[in-house]
Amino acid sequence: MTRVMTKVFAIAAVVICIGTFVTMLIGLINSGYQSLSFEFLFSSPRNFGLEGGIAPILISTSMILVLAILFAVPISMLTAIFLFFRCRCDTVQTRLILTVLELLASIPSIVFGLFGMLFFCDFLHLGFSILSGGLTLALMIFPTLCLTLFASFLTLPNETRMVSESLGLSRLTVARHLLIPHSISGIVAGIVLGVCRCVAETAALIFTSGYSIRQPRSIFDSGRSLSVHIYELAMNVAGGDANANAAALVLLIVLLIINLLIFAIVDRQPNWIRSANH
Repeated sequence: MTRVMTKVFAIAAVVICIGTFVTMLIGLINSGYQSLSFEFLFSSPRNFGLEGGIAPILISTSMILVLAILFAVPISMLTAIFLFFRCRCDTVQTRLILTVLELLASIPSIVFGLFGMLFFCDFLHLGFSILSGGLTLALMIFPTLCLTLFASFLTLPNETRMVSESLGLSRLTVARHLLIPHSISGIVAGIVLGVCRCVAETAALIFTSGYSIRQPRSIFDSGRSLSVHIYELAMNVAGGDANANAAALVLLIVLLIINLLIFAIVDRQPNWIRSANH
């Protein structure tokens, strides 16, 4: 009876997930496919987004995403490695760091947006810019990314860690040749979570990167992300629903492509591990 119920719930979960995604995809296709074209992808928006395309929007989104990942991944990696080597010592410091990370991961994104506006835009005088948006997103995904990497590092067998210590290997050597290659799938999964959240984030970027639809010339220029553009067309521009749906379809396709690429990379994990150990 238990096995039957387990299979029933598993099938129901798969049907709900796939059904939700397919329903969403069909709705976006029916509403936005007429506006989707090469001109829409490679031209600039005109008339508040009712005409033209989303080329500057895609460039701004890519720049914000790259900045967020460049700032968040190294710091998250170093923090997770530090916690891994300290996790055996159940100290107040370790528990405090983990508690703070869990609290930060649960804070709504709009709070990060308000903090980014006050700190990066006003206090550091970066203004509404792509750099402010990237730094805010990096700060927002840092706790989730750090906890994901730390959980992945904990899967390293204790025997392996004890043998490395008995051999007198330094922590840098253990991290480089054992910890990171062993946890590569978890590392990639954490990066995917961060990338997908950055691409789909709206609230934090409204207060930091701005609304400009011009082609950004540098990271200090204001730039509108794709998710903010969708929000603006759907909520503040009369008659912008068709282009909003088309932009949302592009966003969904981008997320799907990112996930498929990551799955393909994870499938090649054994080759990565062998090459890293050499």
